[in-house]
Amino acid sequence: MTQGLHLTADLYGCAADHPWMTCADALRQACLDAVTQCGLHPVGECFHRFPSPAQGGPGGVTGMVLLAESHLAVHTWPESGLVTLDVFVCNQGQDNRSKAWALREALMKDLAPAQASLHALERGLPEA
Repeated sequence: MTQGLHLTADLYGCAADHPWMTCADALRQACLDAVTQCGLHPVGECFHRFPSPAQGGPGGVTGMVLLAESHLAVHTWPESGLVTLDVFVCNQGQDNRSKAWALREALMKDLAPAQASLHALERGLPEA
């Protein structure tokens, strides 16, 4: 078993009016709920909303959940309907790969992108 699994998703065509696109609190709660439902363990988090276009900013949200197993990062660009997801889990002590896949899928399902570019990378030490 590798030391970790790193999943990414570039989600295109997400609805700009979806609450997660511009509301840090909504995105935060959704991420924490999904993390817990997938059997992962949050140990910290930080979410930030950028100023709205009317205030000279993009209006998107950047958020991160620090996990006992590693991390989840989410970035939104409502002006272009783009969301990026980054899920990394370590496999120290147990295989968390299925939890990482479930977390990425749970967040993608609610965002309902028109198109997605998905990647998976096994990381860590080579097998002995």
